[in-house]
Amino acid sequence: MTAAAVTLCFLLRDGENGSEVLLGLKQTGFGKGKIVGIGGHVEPGESHAQAVVREVLEETGVVLRQEDLRDAGSVHFVFPARPEWDMRTSLFTARTWEGEPEPSEEILPGWFRVDTLPVDRMWQDADHWLPVVLEGRRVNVVVTMATDNESVASSRSLLG
Repeated sequence: MTAAAVTLCFLLRDGENGSEVLLGLKQTGFGKGKIVGIGGHVEPGESHAQAVVREVLEETGVVLRQEDLRDAGSVHFVFPARPEWDMRTSLFTARTWEGEPEPSEEILPGWFRVDTLPVDRMWQDADHWLPVVLEGRRVNVVVTMATDNESVASSRSLLG
């Protein structure tokens, strides 16, 4: 089985108390009830950048331009107990966009301080790679989930 192509984008801004990132409470589907990055599946014929621009618009109403995206690397999620959930996720960050994030059926967006991420409400793997991305660095990580499909069995960087 092939891993699904997925994208995530992390909008960043300077807040009153430091750098902030836009995340969202997932309302439906995979990850419901968790705080997640904004994004989703790459549709046939789309580039990863096109997909993330579309997904951010659909989920938050925010308009991104491809030229404002910064490539932040990738995370390959492996679910040995549920291989149909495997994902190859392209990561992006952006500091420029149009509009203010608004709720959708899928996501309740919210700004979170980068130095106090709500990791207790996120997928457990986020703490393994998200802080690096939010510091402005690239990642190339393989995260293998445990048989409970919630906790991380292993995480390894493919970067030197």
